[in-house]
Amino acid sequence: MGRTIEKAAVLGSGVMGMAIAAHLAGCGIKVTMLDIVPFDNMLSDKEKAVKDTSKAVRNKLGNAAKKMALKWKPPQSALYSKKDADLVTIGNFDDDLELISDCDWIIEVVVERMDIKKQILAKIDQHRKKDSIVSTNTSGLSVKEMTEDCSDDLKKHFMGTHFFNPVRFMKLLEIIPHPDSDPELLKYMEGFCASKLGKGVIWGKDTPNFIANRIGVHGMMYTMHLMVEEGYRMDEVDAIVGKAMGRPKTASFGTADLVGLDTLKHVAETVYNSVPDDSDHKYFAAPDFMAKVVEKGWLGKKSRQGFYMRGKDKKKMVLDYNTMEYVPVEKFDYASIKAAKKGGVKALINGDDRAASFAWKVSARSLCYSASKIPEIAENIVEIDRGMRWGFNFKKGPFEGWDDLGVRETVERMKKEGTDVPANVIKMLDSGAETFYKKEDGKEFYYDLVGGGYKEIVADPKIIRLDELPADKKVATNDGASVWDIGDGCLCLEFHTKMNSVDNDIIAMQNEFVDLLEADNDYTAGIIANHSANFSVGANIFMILMAINNDQAHMVEEMVKGFQDANMRMKYCRAPIVAAPVGMALGGGCEVLLHSHRIAGAAETYAGLVEVGVGVLPAGGGTKELTMRMVEGIRGGATPALLPFAQKAFEAIATAKVAVGFKEAQDFGFFRDSDVMVPNADYRFYEAKKIALGMAAEGFNPGKPKMDIPVAGVNAEGAFKIAVWAMQQSGWATPHDGTVAAKIAPIVAGGDRYEWQTISEQELLEMERKNFMALLTEDKTKERISYMLMNNKPLRN
Repeated sequence: MGRTIEKAAVLGSGVMGMAIAAHLAGCGIKVTMLDIVPFDNMLSDKEKAVKDTSKAVRNKLGNAAKKMALKWKPPQSALYSKKDADLVTIGNFDDDLELISDCDWIIEVVVERMDIKKQILAKIDQHRKKDSIVSTNTSGLSVKEMTEDCSDDLKKHFMGTHFFNPVRFMKLLEIIPHPDSDPELLKYMEGFCASKLGKGVIWGKDTPNFIANRIGVHGMMYTMHLMVEEGYRMDEVDAIVGKAMGRPKTASFGTADLVGLDTLKHVAETVYNSVPDDSDHKYFAAPDFMAKVVEKGWLGKKSRQGFYMRGKDKKKMVLDYNTMEYVPVEKFDYASIKAAKKGGVKALINGDDRAASFAWKVSARSLCYSASKIPEIAENIVEIDRGMRWGFNFKKGPFEGWDDLGVRETVERMKKEGTDVPANVIKMLDSGAETFYKKEDGKEFYYDLVGGGYKEIVADPKIIRLDELPADKKVATNDGASVWDIGDGCLCLEFHTKMNSVDNDIIAMQNEFVDLLEADNDYTAGIIANHSANFSVGANIFMILMAINNDQAHMVEEMVKGFQDANMRMKYCRAPIVAAPVGMALGGGCEVLLHSHRIAGAAETYAGLVEVGVGVLPAGGGTKELTMRMVEGIRGGATPALLPFAQKAFEAIATAKVAVGFKEAQDFGFFRDSDVMVPNADYRFYEAKKIALGMAAEGFNPGKPKMDIPVAGVNAEGAFKIAVWAMQQSGWATPHDGTVAAKIAPIVAGGDRYEWQTISEQELLEMERKNFMALLTEDKTKERISYMLMNNKPLRN
């Protein structure tokens, strides 16, 4: 279509409006955010006096929202970087509505009232350019009814785009077509929102609460009613319906607190009031205790108390809905919950205790309800399953989970108990189909509960899955890592140790990876990626501690030398290597990234050199690489003072800075400005491969190891040590922090040199290794490593 979205308007600056604006800006889109001119009761006397002439007062709501977004700290921040806020322009409906006339996409995010939304859309219709896309972020109001009074052209370009909060982190985006929506436009928006905004798009129908909220809120409300009927506690229920059932640890009542109890009540009431003939209509009515907490203003996290709260002693308390008083949270030790850790949900529901009984009733009701809503709310099971995984963070959607439980087996159990099983499921079983999903010849199919029979799930060409490749595409492997042929002359190095911690197997496969890329064959480029939640959490510190305790320090030094050499081989490999991280890339994992030629990483990549937390320093080339990177931008014979550059590297390492997100990793210097953020983490492999092959086609040349790195010198080393001493005196640093910092300082400063003298990469690596090994002899370092292994958090000794 030749369409692009470079500028958007967000109408409404509330929590969702600001979050959507921040996300769009983070993805590189210019945003105009408008809101109402504040009413007099929102203003001080001084503001009232200048309301008619002061732009700041008239834009108060939008300015306040933007200011609040800048105050939010990662990982809660809606902004990927504070710099993104510069892309958001503030205005108001009365003065600035004409600003939407050059916007490619206009998103309405005002209060959930049909009359107000109609008013706003009428104004949009007057000011929008003819071909612009218009959408509503309503969570459940009718898309068709909303545009009754609008032009045909607006209807053609209109749809629902229901983002989930928090927008930056929640993958789900429900698109709800208008009856008159242009099919080509809908197709474009699906691709745009997936690639540019990183969203998982599902197609909803114009029904109350659409897909995810209809199914998810039903499950939450039914859980509340069942709890009251059978006399369970809130914390008891959450122990059952959380991780044991493949759902977030916040489970039901914890999730409700996060959502906001007033919001949850409103969403449930939307179905209750709009769909009186719903099969589970009664369960969408708020239980008495929920109405009471909303009336009291106990709304959850945003009011610091809801179903849960923290007592004066900071201990977690839970609401006793019988007395409306808070009581201490208890632990529940049910055998079926323990069984679920190994056997999954099937082991939980097949137990014979109180938890199993509750889990089965919730599961059976939710599964039947989900099936009964096809085709009312969605055309197929795939949309519902994706909605629950992407919108409610379920490990598996209802139908995926039902397959695991055994469809025929559970249906027979439901029948025996008198449950009304949906006719479409009975029909499926009667046809001989035993599962909702199946795989054949490398393709995945779902059962069509509307028309019958299996239909192929069309694969997204931008999603590369190593576990779906033919076995012969694995060209090298050991216990810690593998190398895959992912086509077009590109290889992929995959880590698969526990938490992808770096060990000798990974180091060996790094070398094998480079060998293959530099051999006389058809491989011209490589990427480093895996499908784990975290790229790599660092080195295998358990192995290091065991070796030190067994007087085998030489083995550790050999491993460190091997890791340095492998990283240097990657850095100067003749074929381009692009890393594609996601999640945590810490310590050794970060050092691998630092030695890649480019990075195409997920937006939520958390990178940092955190070795000081276990009493050592980065010795896989990380200290060397960060020292180099801080000065690599100095050009043209300029000779500025190098202390500020070196100080940035020293602080990042000595304070174990962790970047919360890809853009912050660029701000900290772990990633370069030329590295690419991939908003959709599922597309990392595809984008990294495309970049690597492009670099190869351009005639990639890695250069040679650097011999003339300018350093800040001994004066900078002294400055670092004085700063650490001051931190110790003020209590910000411990004595051992000082010991570790004293080993980092001379490396970053360049050893026994003066400012602007030079050092080679190899010398920096040798200093790294020597000082790393020296720190391993410290008892307090051993204490830190042991404590980290035992408690999964650093010891401040």
